[in-house]
Amino acid sequence: MKNVKVLLASLAGSIIEWYDFYLYGTATGIVFATLFFPSENPTISVLIAFATFGAGYAARPLGSIIFGHMGDRIGRKASLMLTLIGMGGSSFLIGLLPTYAQVGLVAPIALVVLRLLQGIALGGEWGGAVLLATESATKGVRGFFGSIPQLGVPIGLVLGTFSFTLISSLTTEAQFMAWGWRIPFLFSAVLVLLAIWIRSSIEETPEFKRKKEQGEIAKVPIIDAFKYHKKDIFRLIGLKLGDGFFNVFLMSFILFYATTFLGHSRDVALLALTLSCATMIITIPLTGYLSDFIGRKTIYIGGVVSLIVLAIPYFTMIGQSTTMFYIMQVLLLGVVWSAIFATQGTFFSELFPANVRYTGLGLGYQVAAAIVGFGPMLWTEMGAKFGPSPYIFGGFMIVGLILSLVLAIFSPDTRKITQYGDHHHDHTEVEENGQVDVKKA
Repeated sequence: MKNVKVLLASLAGSIIEWYDFYLYGTATGIVFATLFFPSENPTISVLIAFATFGAGYAARPLGSIIFGHMGDRIGRKASLMLTLIGMGGSSFLIGLLPTYAQVGLVAPIALVVLRLLQGIALGGEWGGAVLLATESATKGVRGFFGSIPQLGVPIGLVLGTFSFTLISSLTTEAQFMAWGWRIPFLFSAVLVLLAIWIRSSIEETPEFKRKKEQGEIAKVPIIDAFKYHKKDIFRLIGLKLGDGFFNVFLMSFILFYATTFLGHSRDVALLALTLSCATMIITIPLTGYLSDFIGRKTIYIGGVVSLIVLAIPYFTMIGQSTTMFYIMQVLLLGVVWSAIFATQGTFFSELFPANVRYTGLGLGYQVAAAIVGFGPMLWTEMGAKFGPSPYIFGGFMIVGLILSLVLAIFSPDTRKITQYGDHHHDHTEVEENGQVDVKKA
């Protein structure tokens, strides 16, 4: 029962964080470009709006440092309570903002500031939610536990897009643009209060408590992380870049790409995304469970190779028919990418010892996220110049994926680490054929 409560706490916060984050992504093209960044050239408005979307990603490394420091010094639980407040508070205030027509430049500036605060909060949330689950896991199920917070991504996205779709269907276009779009943002306050209530009832992770009792808390985690684990931080960044670009495209930019360049209706694009997310809800925990038996690295490499093989076919086929769009979207996002994502929380966290794990895990992941977050701006330009070329867009994805593949091949099989968090700065304990070897990390 205790483990169920921990998993629920890690998932509840994760759902809300991603609900808020993707709510903004959904609103970027259809609301913010018009109401906060008006221009005579619609492409300019969309580009600026996507720049603010990217700004949220750019702020995430800062959040990983701030909340990573707190999580590694004070505790995972305290840090995670603050990330919830920061994320939910920002979304609630976005729902109250006046528009450009009402207050001029104050409106887009305020929107960007709140988007940055969202990014900072999310930068601390993801790593903390993963650690809450994995550091509380019993032996042999860490991969499964680490996959549960990842479910927050598809569930949060579905809730965010559904809330927009629901309000849109209940209002006229004029009503939606006047006040309807604000309701999903204001509703996030209710969700945050619920998540805070759930998280307040859990204890600190056993892993962190043990480190604290042993006096092994890092004074300045970011310094220790770079001093002893710089290679793994950069490894993590490279591992995430390849699938990260594809993820931002498949979960965010696809709505703009499918409607603007391929001629699909917005309803078709939203349904394709919803079907993919529904599939992810099955794929993620199943893959997390499998990773405890066949290894995170094996699944990771298999997933990246599959994305490389399917990249150009994906961009070729999604424009051919509605049916092919649904099939390819579900295959790439719902099955292949989600299998990679299911392993990432556990795979990446196992690269670091407990005293700098929150910082190392969060920073590496969020630096990669900051880079891929500006993908939509680049793709908007690529689409305007080359059109929906499968070779241009597919080739772009393949370059990043090859980098991730090479790094994955030369990464350790972290499932074999015998004592989570007990490997020190210069040693990693590895279990191979029942034997424990001490190797240089």
